[in-house]
Amino acid sequence: MTVPLTHPLDRGTTDGAEPGRANERRRVLVVDDFDDAREMYAEYLEFVGFQVDVARNGVEAVEKAQGAPPDIILMDLSLPVMDGWEATRRLKQDLRTRDIPVMALSGHVLAGNAEQARQAGADEFIAKPCLPQELEDRIRRMLKPSKSKTSP
Repeated sequence: MTVPLTHPLDRGTTDGAEPGRANERRRVLVVDDFDDAREMYAEYLEFVGFQVDVARNGVEAVEKAQGAPPDIILMDLSLPVMDGWEATRRLKQDLRTRDIPVMALSGHVLAGNAEQARQAGADEFIAKPCLPQELEDRIRRMLKPSKSKTSP
């Protein structure tokens, strides 16, 4: 599989920051028990300018998010120890982490999974495998301030 890589300068920022946040790198927590997927997404996101932390299971994800809240969480749903469904529920019930956007990732795409992920608290659902650039684009859209929050 060929993954097209773009240089951070091609994205309009050099550090994973949205315009107006030039000195602040956006933090992404990548949660996946499959080493190859976790490393591929983490390395690509670092390459395009994000600061990345990783977790291998739901318990580790919840602990890391509570200890140093990221700007967004990429949560695989099929995880050991605590699955991504329960980890997402716990994150969304915790005052410290409930406002962090969660993008649910799953290789088990069954009818209703996207809706179930949203009911668990996920803000977005994406089927795996997905190209890293597609994931980056979705992350940037999710992190973009809404028009209602920006001043004219």
